[in-house]
Amino acid sequence: MLTTRQGIRPLGPADLDAFLELTARDPVVNVFADYRARTTSLEPRWLGGEVWGRWVGGELVAACHVGANLVPVGASEDDARAFGERALARGRTVSTLVGPSDAVREFWNTVAGSWGTPRDQRWVQPHLVLSHDPAIAPDEEVRRTVRADLDELYPACVAMYTEEVGVSPEAGGGGDLYRARVLQLMSRGWSFARFEEGRLVFKAEVACASPYAAQIQGVYVVPDRRGEGLATRGMAAVAAIVRREIAPSVSLYVNEWNTPARRAYERVGFVQTATFSTVMF
Repeated sequence: MLTTRQGIRPLGPADLDAFLELTARDPVVNVFADYRARTTSLEPRWLGGEVWGRWVGGELVAACHVGANLVPVGASEDDARAFGERALARGRTVSTLVGPSDAVREFWNTVAGSWGTPRDQRWVQPHLVLSHDPAIAPDEEVRRTVRADLDELYPACVAMYTEEVGVSPEAGGGGDLYRARVLQLMSRGWSFARFEEGRLVFKAEVACASPYAAQIQGVYVVPDRRGEGLATRGMAAVAAIVRREIAPSVSLYVNEWNTPARRAYERVGFVQTATFSTVMF
């Protein structure tokens, strides 16, 4: 049996402590997996998928989150290959493969022949972290969004997602689900924006958070206001609020080719600590 041979099995609530010990070995890189574990207790009905664990000598040495996103956790190339072999037995059920580059590449090399042609592959995505005060003054006009901002915020979220991913989040009837996600982040105090005369000109969100880190997503400046430093000052403001009120370290990952964004993050004080890769279907 594949699971026995590779030492892999689905994790459940009884494995939560062992899983959190695993994510704590690199808590900023593993913030998504840590967040998912703490909010679901690894209960399958809340996960909307599974988390696979690989055990060696009774110790959990690696894991793999398998939901809409497939994310290797603490996985060596050998672990990633083993997870890929398990995935071959069930077929592709995920829309995105994302995480540390070496593990993602090895997993993909294992399943590529069976999983079909991906819509996009982004192999070099610098993973950036800020664990101190921003290097520049924050934009004092950036604030948390509220329900009354939705008419401005939601179209900006759709535009950002479409520009970044290459397909609208509303495609295939996904609008209601995406709007619910925008509202959920807002209700948690994880949505930030700058408005000028009622118009949104910059936004960003916290995607997930743990006691150790918060990951930023959805950084967006409206096209006619780009090049003015709104993202730089805005990210300084978001990072300052997040570090003060949510988690001590702020992380994100960015496409290698997005030079303006990388320059903005560098000015804020973010430094690269790892490289991520993403395969999208």
